[in-house]
Amino acid sequence: MSNKRDYYEVLGVKKNATKEEIKNTYRKLALQYHPDRNKSPGAEEKFKEISESYAVLSDDEKRKRYDTYGHVGAEEVFRGSEANFNEIFKDMGFGGVRDIFEQIFGGRGGFSGSSNDPFGFGFSFGGGRRKGRDIIYDAELSLEEILKGKKDEIDLPKLSNCDNCGGSGAAPGTKPRKCSVCNGQGQTRRVYSQNRFSTFVSLEPCQTCQGQGEIIDKPCSICDGSGKVKRNKNIKLEIPPGVQDGMTLQLRGEGEPSETGSPGDLLIRIHVKPHPRFERLEEGHLLYNLDLKFTELALGTEVRVPTLDGQEKLKIPQGTQPNTILKIKGKGLPRYGSYGKGDQLVRLNVKVPTLLNDTQKLLLKELDRAMQ
Repeated sequence: MSNKRDYYEVLGVKKNATKEEIKNTYRKLALQYHPDRNKSPGAEEKFKEISESYAVLSDDEKRKRYDTYGHVGAEEVFRGSEANFNEIFKDMGFGGVRDIFEQIFGGRGGFSGSSNDPFGFGFSFGGGRRKGRDIIYDAELSLEEILKGKKDEIDLPKLSNCDNCGGSGAAPGTKPRKCSVCNGQGQTRRVYSQNRFSTFVSLEPCQTCQGQGEIIDKPCSICDGSGKVKRNKNIKLEIPPGVQDGMTLQLRGEGEPSETGSPGDLLIRIHVKPHPRFERLEEGHLLYNLDLKFTELALGTEVRVPTLDGQEKLKIPQGTQPNTILKIKGKGLPRYGSYGKGDQLVRLNVKVPTLLNDTQKLLLKELDRAMQ
């Protein structure tokens, strides 16, 4: 019995949904979980799941078989579906479906048969080219570091090939042997029903070799047969100026290695620390609150205002009103992915004294009478 989720449930559509409704729903989900846009953990698996569901439900023949037999009758989900995917992804501004699925399923493109994908299903349990796992690193930056960018070095624990076994997982002097049950394919084929019109088959991970296609009789004592060990690798980070909170930067090839494909990437998630003085606004602008005396606003003055890059003189015109915002041009943050820098905005607040002596009270009363 298949443990896959119901295709209609995956896409969030009713069983009587039209092809156009299915297409529009898939388009929205594909934009949300597309591997070029969404680097969060689990997004790639979600993209695979919704793509498989769409491949079946967008095809009248496959949908009819699925409605009748369930997942067992819909194993060849991607065969003949390339035109549908190409139409959708080109409409969304992405490349052809081969380019997209090549990133996820490996270098073959996922639509032509091979020794590990003999029926053109687009999935491979053993020997297929698969990209290594991405590693996520959380980087905390101050506004001062965002102003100028930050260069740093980190020691990142990563999986590397075991030196003792050369990455094979087998003890020195031995090597893995091909699984005799699946003939090294990592998957077994089960025929559920057959008549003169159709044959329904299911490809399942080989239980003998756990989908690896190989069996290790004597595992390496250092890596316990995994072929990988954890090592710290020194990686140089160069975070450009102007990055924003929640942004993710990518260092290609610095993730976990893959036995059959390219290594994963290092994903650097940016977190901006709160600043005691400045508030970050849009377009690289900064806001600073400046407290002034009533007399300074009324008579005008010149003050020195802190910025992220030293102090700047600011002239306060005579008669300036409270909550007025003045601008120090170009003293904000760089605009990431664009040109120029934002400005520092200075909001002027009145600092009202809380304790007055008799002389001060008398002077204020005289001023109040004089202004009536």
